[in-house]
Amino acid sequence: MPERDASFDAPIRPVRLGPAACEVAHDADGSVRMRLTEPLQRYPRRYTDRLVQWALERPAQVFLARRPPGGPKTGVWETLTFADTLHKVRAIAQSLLERGLGAGRPVMILSENDFDNQLLALACTHVGVPYVPVTPAYSLLSQDHAKLKFLNERVRPALVYASSAAAYGRAARAAFPEAEFVASDAGSGATPFSALQGAAPGNAVDAAYDAIRPEQVAKVLFTSGTTGEPKGVMLTHRMLCSNRQQVVQAMPFLLDGPPVLVDWLPWHHTFGGTNNLGIALYCGGSYYLDPGKPMAEAVQPSVDALREVSPTIYYNTPGGLAALLPHLRDDALLRERFYARLQLLYYGGAVLPAHTWAGLDEVAVKHCGERVLIVSGIGSTECGPVPLTTSRDPRREAIVGLPVAGVELKLAPVNDKLELRVRGDCVTPGYWNDPERSAAAFDEEGYFCLGDAASFVDPAHPEQGLRFDGRIAENFKLSSGTWVHAGPLRSTALAAFSPLVLDLVIAGSGEDHVGALVFPDLAACRGFDPALAAYAPASEVVASPRVRAAFQQRLDALAAGATGSSNRVLRIVVETEPATLDSGEMTAKGTLSPVVVLRRRAAAVAELFADPQPARVLCAAGEALTVRSTALN
Repeated sequence: MPERDASFDAPIRPVRLGPAACEVAHDADGSVRMRLTEPLQRYPRRYTDRLVQWALERPAQVFLARRPPGGPKTGVWETLTFADTLHKVRAIAQSLLERGLGAGRPVMILSENDFDNQLLALACTHVGVPYVPVTPAYSLLSQDHAKLKFLNERVRPALVYASSAAAYGRAARAAFPEAEFVASDAGSGATPFSALQGAAPGNAVDAAYDAIRPEQVAKVLFTSGTTGEPKGVMLTHRMLCSNRQQVVQAMPFLLDGPPVLVDWLPWHHTFGGTNNLGIALYCGGSYYLDPGKPMAEAVQPSVDALREVSPTIYYNTPGGLAALLPHLRDDALLRERFYARLQLLYYGGAVLPAHTWAGLDEVAVKHCGERVLIVSGIGSTECGPVPLTTSRDPRREAIVGLPVAGVELKLAPVNDKLELRVRGDCVTPGYWNDPERSAAAFDEEGYFCLGDAASFVDPAHPEQGLRFDGRIAENFKLSSGTWVHAGPLRSTALAAFSPLVLDLVIAGSGEDHVGALVFPDLAACRGFDPALAAYAPASEVVASPRVRAAFQQRLDALAAGATGSSNRVLRIVVETEPATLDSGEMTAKGTLSPVVVLRRRAAAVAELFADPQPARVLCAAGEALTVRSTALN
């Protein structure tokens, strides 16, 4: 049960959510099948149908807004209305058709969120040209551009776009020598983006738009590839349109008025580029490009944006919410704008730590006299990306809810877990040019296997929904043969170490016990030692006897509350080097990649299981002798 405080039982701000009545069936093999009784309503045939609709019905409404490039950091927004957007999209689409682009000659986008990025993406989907957005890190951080070369072999794009020829030109020429390179700035032999916008759209654009079929691929999103080669998930027009309708039926308040989003999440990732931007387009809303990042040292531009624009729904990662929280506490104008019309907070990518959740509730109650609903679901690139979501107050639990309308859910026994498997219009047909992995992704009944496990909040009342129960692939065995379920244990450990940590990674595959690499919240840690300077470096903070004592106390309590070796964390290392985007340890959405962390920090992992115990390793009280004697036998 989540820890209670003064704000825990405060009322929730009223918000209109969809029904959650469901049908449940049990199979002889232990599988459980679920689906909502509410049917999936009709949705558009093509992704840009709503762009055409809003350009006619709301031509002057802002669709996209950004800070002017090189202009003021506050107070000014450059905008595109729905009418502006459609006009530019049709011109760019004409240029794509004149170049012979189509289903077999796609477009690749290398750079960050921006107007030209989205105009090109919409132009592609408008006339049936698949596009492939990829992380800028592949171009800007890599020296050999190996991943881009892999993508070239897999996709063979005919046109490659980036915002800057100077920044991206070297990577584009090295990895895509046969593709036309287009850049928003002129130079380095690139075709200027303005040339694409200069075409006069003709009948060919309308004919290509009319010919689009729901099963046609709109875009391809490559997964991160942390456990192997990246896989190119095919997202069809049916997927993109049906899942937006499914989200709207789960959250019908989105249609009560044009939604307003302030969003930093990258468009090469499914959270920001498929769901968030898609909601603004589908519901005729306004999408403000947040120039900030989900880290304490880079969140100020987000704060500035939110002091000017009041969102109606706010999407973010747990890390992003944690970075924003101190500003919400201290900045009255930010609170006033942020909560003015906010109806729901939606987090994704990781579990929201209990202390962050409690802090958000506390700020909302003090400012508004009520909590703002905070929910999550299951996100999967292959599922459009929201096959399950929560439509009730989760009471600070990591609940993923119920399947959305039109999704058939099967919970299939795998070892001692229930794996989430789904079937429906929002599910991908497979991976681009990868038939073997496409076939392996589905079970014998055609259900897509997510690799996520779930358990019932209340088995006697399945309508209460499901809670996340970890990634099956992240689970491992100790040397005793005992399974460790890393996801749930990580959530338990995060709560135990609150508020000292930002995140942690569970380790111990093949070892005698479980350990963890802990990434501290330095600001919170400094609060435990008044002698520390306000900006004391990480090494000094972590070495502080008072801070170490706070970690030790929490580690002891965590170990004492465990029921066995599978959920008993015996040792931790508190890291001083932060996880970063550049290292690959932090994903573009601001969450840790456990596989990369464990690989890059192999030396620290080795310290967790070394005997004698290294000085910086903290060991649970009364367990050090047991661990050492076990290791010596």
